[in-house]
Amino acid sequence: MGKQGSHKSLRPEFQGWHSKTLLLQGLKSDYSKCNSCRGLYVGKKHIRAIVVMFGLLGCLFLLDSLIISFFEFTNLQPATAPNNSTVFQGRDSYSYSKQSPVYMYERLLNLASSALAEKEFKQEPSNLWVEPFRKASSWKPCAETKVQSNSGKPVQSNGYILVSANGGLNQQRVAVCNAVAVASLLNATLVIPEFLYSNVWKDPSQFGDIYQEEYFMNTLKDDIIIEKELPPHMKSLDVEAIGSQITDADLPKEATPADYIKVVLPILLRNGVVHFLGYGNRLGFDPLPSDIQRLRCKCNFHALKFVPKIQQLGSILIQRIRKYGARRSMLDTQLLGKFIHNNKYHEAKRGSAKYLALHLRFEIDMVAYSLCDFGGGEEERKELQAYRERHFPLFLERLKKNSTSISPTNLRKLGRCPLTPEEAALVLAGLGFKPETYVYLAGSHIYGGNSRMEPFTSLYPNVITKENLLTDSELAPFRNFSSQLAALDFIACASADVFAMTDSGSQLSSLVSGFRTYYGGDHAPTLRPNKTRLAAILRENNTIKWSRFEVRVKKMILEGQKAGIRSYGRSIYRNPKCHECMCKHH
Repeated sequence: MGKQGSHKSLRPEFQGWHSKTLLLQGLKSDYSKCNSCRGLYVGKKHIRAIVVMFGLLGCLFLLDSLIISFFEFTNLQPATAPNNSTVFQGRDSYSYSKQSPVYMYERLLNLASSALAEKEFKQEPSNLWVEPFRKASSWKPCAETKVQSNSGKPVQSNGYILVSANGGLNQQRVAVCNAVAVASLLNATLVIPEFLYSNVWKDPSQFGDIYQEEYFMNTLKDDIIIEKELPPHMKSLDVEAIGSQITDADLPKEATPADYIKVVLPILLRNGVVHFLGYGNRLGFDPLPSDIQRLRCKCNFHALKFVPKIQQLGSILIQRIRKYGARRSMLDTQLLGKFIHNNKYHEAKRGSAKYLALHLRFEIDMVAYSLCDFGGGEEERKELQAYRERHFPLFLERLKKNSTSISPTNLRKLGRCPLTPEEAALVLAGLGFKPETYVYLAGSHIYGGNSRMEPFTSLYPNVITKENLLTDSELAPFRNFSSQLAALDFIACASADVFAMTDSGSQLSSLVSGFRTYYGGDHAPTLRPNKTRLAAILRENNTIKWSRFEVRVKKMILEGQKAGIRSYGRSIYRNPKCHECMCKHH
């Protein structure tokens, strides 16, 4: 180790050990000089002392080398936990600069931490990873094979339907399946839908960049006529000029078949083409003929398959989350196709890691639009108001005209506030999930960044995302395509052992939970917190005992899992348990 000053070049964690070694060397040197000067006789007792000293010195050197080896080994390992400073950043410049963690329920968080520490070496509740109501397994997928007496492709088409779908991946998926249903309803030919470019999503992806076109057309070929484009003689038509353009203003939200027959069919018959511009959720769920409803299910659960490039990277993502353990369920088969058999990475040590996927809707737009208070003080209120003024000016104008605005406190009582990461962590802790649980975070554009995620990661440090499980080169082809990145989140959430949503109005959460219901049987539980009930529980933050908190949270989640047969008017994409989509086996 040379001169004493040389330890300054060492990493800080090793400098202390080097100083101790130099001190012992100095003592040894002084001891030797003393003996040589005095010429003392070294007896057996002194020899034993020297042996002991050299023994201690050897132990310190051994311990020093072990610590150095440990740090070097750690630095060589691929990170399994995320670099939170890069993963949890916001979608734009509205994330805070470096800030202290924001806590709203510090007392409950401390109780949760203590309770989880006590349970660390106890067995996890066996019912956490399974569907609590086993009747779910009596419903089986059958939309693909079920045939109604009046279904089938029309003999003659009434014209062409063009669709320009807006929104992100999940809104566009709903639009596509609604368009399939409308084409069947109007005996029309559907042209493969186009996806509108959005200044929010900034993604130029089209249908064929996300879904397999040929598979889509072949799956539905016995139900409707689908073409990739208009025939040559119609391509030059100005559909707006001839009055064939249909916008949201022309149809009510949740429109009925009667609305389409009254408004759209005459235009289709007159001009031979209609164009649904900005099409989305413009077809209600009831009343609707059963064969049309079945076709919607067939489209959503069978006809829309991700392209091979998305399936392949999705397969790699799932393998890494599960530590290369295999789980070939019907869900995985439907999501990953032939890439479920990808053995490229199976030379690694195999595991069987379960994981929970969490869709945490705490992006800046959701937070700002809610008008709720999230405990960030005056700085947070100013920042959110500035965001509203820039992005939601019409919304603010309506608020000014409305004299009966609701206070942030009452908004929270009514369950209208997005759940914070802290609240999501408390729910998971109340259910009994252990701290070592792997939590896949979908989206990961968390408002406030680390200051908001700190309460969550203090309880559940194993937060993983696609950004820290996939390499830069693997993600490079997806970087500027938010819908294709969202497809990876869809795969990871749908394939998870447990899926937890925090906002029932989210399209991703609705579609994922429906997909898990359709293909998951009793092996794909979904957690749906009731925000109104949770707000009532959290209002007792200062007094409630942890045991009571656990009981109430478990009861809330259990009641949310009682998903019976789809009720009238409810989405078949969210709950396909109905005779048009699934078959019940007794």
